Amino acid sequence: MIVKMKKYAYLVYHREYDRFLDSLRSLGVVHVKQTKSTKENRIIQQLLADDKRVQTQLKYLKSLLEEDKKHPDAETASKKILSRKENEALLREIEEMHEKAGKIQSTRLMLEKERETMSVWGDFSYDNIVRLRDNGYAVTFFTCLLSNYDESWENDYNAVVIHTVRSTVYFITVTPAGTAVSINADRAKMATDDYRHICEGIERENREKATLEAGLLNIARTYYDSLAAFQADIENESEWNHVLVQTEHEAGDKVMLLEGWIPADKTAGMEKALAGAGYYYREVEITDEDNIPIKLKNNRLAGFFESITKLYSLPNYNEFDPTPLFAPFFMLFFGLCLCDGGYGLLLFFAATFFKRKAGDNLKPILSLLQCFGIATLAVGMVTGSFFGISLVEIPYFSSLKKYLLSSDNLMIISIVIGFFHVIFAKFIAAYKIKVQRGLKHSLSAFAWIFLILAFTCILVLPKADIHLSQTVNYVLYGVAGLSALVVFLYNTPGKNVFLNFGSGLWDSYNTVSGLVGDVLSYIRLYAIGLTGGLLGGVFNTIAIDMTASLSPFIRWLPMLLILLAGHALNIALSMISSFVHSLRLVYVEYYKNSEFEGGGTDYKPFKKI
Repeated sequence: MIVKMKKYAYLVYHREYDRFLDSLRSLGVVHVKQTKSTKENRIIQQLLADDKRVQTQLKYLKSLLEEDKKHPDAETASKKILSRKENEALLREIEEMHEKAGKIQSTRLMLEKERETMSVWGDFSYDNIVRLRDNGYAVTFFTCLLSNYDESWENDYNAVVIHTVRSTVYFITVTPAGTAVSINADRAKMATDDYRHICEGIERENREKATLEAGLLNIARTYYDSLAAFQADIENESEWNHVLVQTEHEAGDKVMLLEGWIPADKTAGMEKALAGAGYYYREVEITDEDNIPIKLKNNRLAGFFESITKLYSLPNYNEFDPTPLFAPFFMLFFGLCLCDGGYGLLLFFAATFFKRKAGDNLKPILSLLQCFGIATLAVGMVTGSFFGISLVEIPYFSSLKKYLLSSDNLMIISIVIGFFHVIFAKFIAAYKIKVQRGLKHSLSAFAWIFLILAFTCILVLPKADIHLSQTVNYVLYGVAGLSALVVFLYNTPGKNVFLNFGSGLWDSYNTVSGLVGDVLSYIRLYAIGLTGGLLGGVFNTIAIDMTASLSPFIRWLPMLLILLAGHALNIALSMISSFVHSLRLVYVEYYKNSEFEGGGTDYKPFKKI
């Protein structure tokens, strides 16, 4: 659900304002109202740039520390916390070391390219070439295709073949200075230094890079915590200045006015703390123009899906939190798409294993994967699929066939689930209209739901061999007729009946065509699940058939490798498809039919990091 917010205004004497902001920050519950842009504020922009610099270097130092932990002989260093000035100097030093390391890397790549070029010519010294030139002889380096090489060049130009690589010949000519060498070959691009000197240069660059990396690792071991604290200070200062920008100056800059949002359940503590300090505050009436920040509060299961809600957009303050409404459907959609009990079991245990060692930021995602694993296992149990194996084809489980769902059943179930999901979304939209605008404005939306359900029962149930009594049929016709009257004659309260009728005709076209298209979209649940199951079965067949001629003593190894590679690929592709298409059914079909508006601003209280 969306936590109820209250709006407060604070009036503070300018000399006490810094102390007031410090008190407000220590409370950590007030989301400061955003009224002014900070893009032109030089101080804030500089702090943001500094924050980005520190983040970049912290990310690099963290990677060094993580790599260092893998070595059993990793050294430990005493942690040191520096002053701000010292941290700034350290940051500059790290950036300079980084820049130097980048130059070393560029130089090394250039030298390695030159080494590759010179490797075909062997380890010779340019000094010998210079001596020959001083004695009146010119040495020229050539390359050509083996088929173009002419042995007569050896007599005419003293050609000497140095190396032959595949179909290319590398050779030199030694001629008196000034002699024109006219042959069908290309002059080779040569490095400016000897092969040996190039190799020595690469080794030198490697040593310098290793020295730099050792220095950076030592900095990471000693000063990582100090830089992290420095980053927190920058972010706190940036947030402080951001609040100063949002402050209004009244009474000739003598009084500071600040407005903010507080969760309703936190107001008592805030009022008590500020009243005790002598600050003036007042609750302010919320207007339609206010951009009220959104804080979501759900139970533990629905809370795992809040990241999916935020991935698209937070709801605005005047609508419902969609998280608990789509969460069970999302689990079901994912399970139907992955549709394999073995995959679900593997996903659950893998998420559980990694969750024990994961950081706090990853645990919600792994908890979400656990939910997906449970849903997939449940669907796999009712479809009889386990790592691509159809359990009903195993004689021991053949008696379960009448209790398990077939592929035909799954297609029908997917459409039925889609129908009820769309109807549920339309009910949410109707209820939202009732809450926001009143009952009379929502009657048409509710009438559409009853009209669709009535005609579905009248027309579809007999096709499924479900026959209703005549009395029930009469009731359904009555409900459909009454709903149609509301849809066509009372869809916009207060307007002319003829305008309502025209609007009803247009709504009928959009609703019927949209309903059919939306419901048919859910066939993807069946199609993706079927595809994944078939692909898993194909890998099982490949593993069996390709190793059938091998001895049983060695057959298990290639069979195991094929199964591991095949099912790993299938799981990866199926999980991506399952998540993306479940996401689509929520963001497109559900959000559209529930008339989700979105655009909410995340609740971010002013507090010290």
